Amino acid sequence: MTTSIDPALITRLSGEFTALGTQMGVLGRDLDLLHAQLLGETHRAASGVSPVPAPLAGPGTRPERGPRSAGSPGAAADVPNSTVGSADSGTSAASGTSGVSAERGASTGTGGIAASGAPTGHDATSAPGASGDTALPGGATRPGRDSTTTPVSPVVPGTPNEPGAAGSATVPGAASVPAAAAARNVAAGASVAASSQTPPAPAPWPGQGAQVQGYGAVPPGTAVPTPHGGMATPPYGPGQSPRWGAPVGPPPGWRPPVPPVRKAAVARTPWWQREGVISRVLAIAGVGVTLIGVVMLLVLAAQAGYFGPVLRVGAGAVFSAVLVGAGMRVFGRAGGRVGGIALAATGIAGAYLDVVAVTAIYDWLHPVLGLAVALAVAAGGVALAMEWKSQPLAVLVVAGAAALSPVVTSELMLLGFLIVLQLACAPVQLVRNWPVLHVVRTLPAVLATLGCVAIATFDDPAPDRVNWLLTAAIAIAVIGLVTSVLVVRGRPSDVIASLAFAMATTPLLAMPVLFERRAAALVAAIYAAVLLALAAAYLSPKLRAVLRIPGHTATVAAIAGAFALLEVCFRVTDVRTAPIALLLVAIGFLGVAGQVRSRVAAAIGGAFAALGAFGLLVAASPNILATQRLAQENLDISTVLAAVLALAVVAVAVWGIRKLPTMSSGDTEESMLWIVAAAVALYAVTVTTVSIGVASGAADGFVIGHCAATILWMVGATAALLYGLRNLSRSAAVAKVALGSGLLVTAAALVKLFLFDLATLDGLFRVAVFLVVGVLLLVVGTRYARAFAEAGATRDRDGEEVR
Repeated sequence: MTTSIDPALITRLSGEFTALGTQMGVLGRDLDLLHAQLLGETHRAASGVSPVPAPLAGPGTRPERGPRSAGSPGAAADVPNSTVGSADSGTSAASGTSGVSAERGASTGTGGIAASGAPTGHDATSAPGASGDTALPGGATRPGRDSTTTPVSPVVPGTPNEPGAAGSATVPGAASVPAAAAARNVAAGASVAASSQTPPAPAPWPGQGAQVQGYGAVPPGTAVPTPHGGMATPPYGPGQSPRWGAPVGPPPGWRPPVPPVRKAAVARTPWWQREGVISRVLAIAGVGVTLIGVVMLLVLAAQAGYFGPVLRVGAGAVFSAVLVGAGMRVFGRAGGRVGGIALAATGIAGAYLDVVAVTAIYDWLHPVLGLAVALAVAAGGVALAMEWKSQPLAVLVVAGAAALSPVVTSELMLLGFLIVLQLACAPVQLVRNWPVLHVVRTLPAVLATLGCVAIATFDDPAPDRVNWLLTAAIAIAVIGLVTSVLVVRGRPSDVIASLAFAMATTPLLAMPVLFERRAAALVAAIYAAVLLALAAAYLSPKLRAVLRIPGHTATVAAIAGAFALLEVCFRVTDVRTAPIALLLVAIGFLGVAGQVRSRVAAAIGGAFAALGAFGLLVAASPNILATQRLAQENLDISTVLAAVLALAVVAVAVWGIRKLPTMSSGDTEESMLWIVAAAVALYAVTVTTVSIGVASGAADGFVIGHCAATILWMVGATAALLYGLRNLSRSAAVAKVALGSGLLVTAAALVKLFLFDLATLDGLFRVAVFLVVGVLLLVVGTRYARAFAEAGATRDRDGEEVR
């Protein structure tokens, strides 16, 4: 590449700018023409003049400056298309003579205007448009050089000014115009006078119909703009660039774009005025009120001694059957869907409550047989809902029966009937995508079980009662797990199924509080193993392809399994050993996160790591580490193990989190990760050294531990600084993080050395720690200066090579 100016480039740029200027000039003249036409239309509409049919003048035509004598050669004879007159007048265009001078290149868009652009019967020298002016209706003009403005009388049919009328002026020499051209122009109703330098006006676009009368034509008395110097405007159409010469147009079949039609804003109807809303509200209210009446018949009437048991139960059964029959009859009629669903739902729910009363209050049925009959009733209602394809019917049956069952029975019997409702609706979810039913069938059993567990926690429940509660919790969890897995295999996007699964897992997670430590740990461990196995299957591509479990279901299983594993950790440990168990679990989850790049595993591992770090902080607080007496009382081998595991967690966490897809190298998140990791590592190192010194039983164990901690802090800082200096020219991002972390650790080591060690250590330990830290600082400082000197020399060498 040279720095000299290329003449060819200058020439090419000059030509491009010249062409651009020409095109911009064409655009400006076309806009002037459009403006003149709009003004003409406005004047015609205001004066009430009937439009004269005439073709639209060629784009860009206008009078040219410089008058030419009418009698000079070529004034009119040289223009083949020059005609005067109107088709309506029937007068020959060549009749008569006039002394009016014609301007070279003057043209009009309507008949009755002389070649100079002046209306017939007026002096051409005073016509608008002469000497470069553009005439407007009513005498208005666009002034040009050497222009003279004279008002132009409007052309009114039937007046002397009408084109072709007696006395109208004609262009001299018009008789020499070829007859064919004259006839053609007279038939079109136009008279155009142009100079020999002006090419013919372009014809209409291909496929364009005849000019509509009064639309797009220039009204009488209006001169049409033309290019300067007598040059014709290059015609062009849509999708084509402007060119000089033959007229061009849009391709056949082209139509101008139609602007989009805006939809009229529709006022939103209030919800209570929408179709079917009031009927649904009334139907739901009717279902609730009727079911309350059924419960009163079964329970309150029995408490008051009204009627007999047989009459009460029989009346409830007959009433429910009648409601179901009426609902089936109404459903088949026009407009009876809402009423039919409400009647059928009321009858089925009433029959279910009747079975509950027969089993729980009157003891006419064995609990197992009563649950079986209730299952049959619920299954019949669900089958009817599937037949009618009505989710509201199934929801009303389940919600009504579940809401009023606690009035009829309680405790374990209530749990049994609610679990029956959950089980009866399970097959529906396999064939129907009814998300509301997912929640309604699961939530009542879950809430009732949690309530029973909460009550049993404050009481002293019998072992049988606890076992039955455990059985109910297991049943709810199994039904929720199996149903959700089967549903998501067919519909992977069904998030509500995973939500129902999450709700179903909670009762069993709450059960360990009712058992002693070993039994609770066993229950929680088995539950955690099942849930984590399901989550781990998703991480294996082969097992994931076989089971077809989506990610949201695996996430629910992993979180629930993590809670169960947390219960195991707390059940098998105490305050001192709990951090060890928590940190071990954290290492496992963080390792899995780094191996398979799972954000869920990383989050669970981070939660366990935070809990373990909090436990370590409680067991070895800064106050304990700074006081020799407290350290000797609280620090032991368990603290050492917890601190070592904390260091391992830091290493695995940094490795695993950096492998996540959301973590990018050298960004702010990675810098924060290194800073947090360095801070935790410093504290863990201090806890490790001091705990080892105290646990060894040596008299100076506490002092030795702190001495070793300061030296290890400085060793770590030195390693980080040397690593950053080595990568200074390779990776600036890595060097930045390493150097920043190393400098922070160095500052922390010096603060500890002068504020704590100087006051706590004595004798040879103080001398040793100061000597070691000082030597390491000298090494780092020397290497630091040499690294930056080498980097500066490299930059200077590269700059000289570039020059």
